[in-house]
Amino acid sequence: MTDDFSHIPVMLDEAVNALAIRPDGIYVDGTLGGGGHSALILSKLNSSGRLIGIDRDINAIAAVKKRLNIETVHGNFHDLTQILHDKKLDKVDGVLLDLGVSSHQLDTPERGFSYRLSGRLDMRMNQDAGITAYDIVNTYPAEQLADILYTFGEERFSRRIAKAIVAARLHAPIETTLQLSSIIEKAMPRTGKRANTPHPAMRSFMALRIVVNDELHPLDTALTNIVNCLNPGGRISVISFHSLEDRIAKACLNRLAAPCTCPRDIPYCVCNKPPLIKVITKKPILPSQKELTYNSRASSAKLRVGERV
Repeated sequence: MTDDFSHIPVMLDEAVNALAIRPDGIYVDGTLGGGGHSALILSKLNSSGRLIGIDRDINAIAAVKKRLNIETVHGNFHDLTQILHDKKLDKVDGVLLDLGVSSHQLDTPERGFSYRLSGRLDMRMNQDAGITAYDIVNTYPAEQLADILYTFGEERFSRRIAKAIVAARLHAPIETTLQLSSIIEKAMPRTGKRANTPHPAMRSFMALRIVVNDELHPLDTALTNIVNCLNPGGRISVISFHSLEDRIAKACLNRLAAPCTCPRDIPYCVCNKPPLIKVITKKPILPSQKELTYNSRASSAKLRVGERV
């Protein structure tokens, strides 16, 4: 499976160029994936530069190590402070994060990410840890399932879908992605199945994946910790793929750029908390029309960038 690991990097030039790479700097690709972003970063470094690639998916790491001569860590970018400590590093000059699922993970049925391909319900990015989508779908009560689908998938028919899932599993466990996809599609009213709209199961599968991998809850803390790991002038480049991720990234960068905690009715700041960053992207950078012609999965991507002061 590792030999086939591939991923079309989203906003490759935009995300890497946003790091303003110094040839002798130290950089981190916090979501290694297929190694596309890392390959471009590496091409901009000289013999004194250093690149560390982190990924939760051991298959991604094994595949990239065959193509690129970089340091790799099987782990989570949320733990960057500890990862750098283990490598006797305090600060780095840039960190890139691509928060999406890789094309390989989506297109490999046995990983259980796709609502179009048949595979056992899994959805774990790190296959050595954590609960699976199977566990959630087959054990969580209807109310909790509905809350997950609504909160993390913004699925307006969450309660109908949750009831349908619970009813279906009374007869037998829901084992595969296509079983679940079919249950969701049948539960949706006609208004949720209009032409030229996303697949009826898309939002529900996204919600399950987010919960399985705990993608949102620690994200603000992780981004803050990453900024604290940057040298002055160092940059963080974050690509998100749905509104919940982007909202967190935007709010975090804005908070770190304007950390004042004084009451709003005070005419001037007295807390004197200095900004940690300046926001480089007042509005997110979006994929070019050219990129969208060959990579439709980039359509929802947004890039935000901050620079340590």
